[in-house]
Amino acid sequence: MAERRVRRVVMWLIGLAVVAYLGLCSLLYLQQRRLVYYPQFTRVPHAQTDFAFRRPDAVLRGWVVNPGQRDAVLYFGGNAESVEDNRDAFARWLPTHTVYLVAYRGYGASDGEPSETALFADALALRDDVAKRHPAGRIAIAGRSLGSGVATYVATERDAEELVLVTPFDSLVAVAQSHYSVFPIRLLLKDRYDSIARLPGYRGRLLVLRAGHDAVVLPPHTDHLLASFKGEAHVVDFPRASHDDLSSDPAYWPAIRDFLQHTAD
Repeated sequence: MAERRVRRVVMWLIGLAVVAYLGLCSLLYLQQRRLVYYPQFTRVPHAQTDFAFRRPDAVLRGWVVNPGQRDAVLYFGGNAESVEDNRDAFARWLPTHTVYLVAYRGYGASDGEPSETALFADALALRDDVAKRHPAGRIAIAGRSLGSGVATYVATERDAEELVLVTPFDSLVAVAQSHYSVFPIRLLLKDRYDSIARLPGYRGRLLVLRAGHDAVVLPPHTDHLLASFKGEAHVVDFPRASHDDLSSDPAYWPAIRDFLQHTAD
């Protein structure tokens, strides 16, 4: 009798653990976009922006730095990044480029809700609009962290000649799985940002900036992405930098300037 009771208790505990695990999986599935996107930290009034781009279901707003230049840079930020914080740095370090800092939908002063499908479609449309504004110039695509996934998508869809990736990853699925190893992330995640499947098709010049103490995008994820690239990447390492303070390193902006200035020359 005692043995049967022990077995029942064990089975009950196992069942409870299974139910709890499935409940956590369900919670992750339902709340996943709140774990991927953090627009709540970036909101600003419409009046603070100086650029608007109308989409069929939303208006994207942002900022234009150094207007009127022949060449342009289209920059895509991280998942909690206020892209306008880069205005002074871009103005200083890339005076010969017009830089477009447009907030994702749901971010800054932009309308809508973020998702991979929406961000990809917005980014392509924005790139095409920028191309019309700079018919005689070159358009470089740049992205940081989450934005590296958007930038890689645009660069491969539109054959960009220059691509700058800051703390990039192979795929969001792989990064999330490394942080939540006990959960079946590959089955749960909707927005996958599968850059490693796209980058092999890119034929332009590539600059990668990576942080030695990146605890968000662990180094193997960047290495895995770089290994997939068919060309010769320009890689600048910042061994003492972390994921969030990389741009504070004195060598960060000169690396971007030198890469894009070499192209212009």
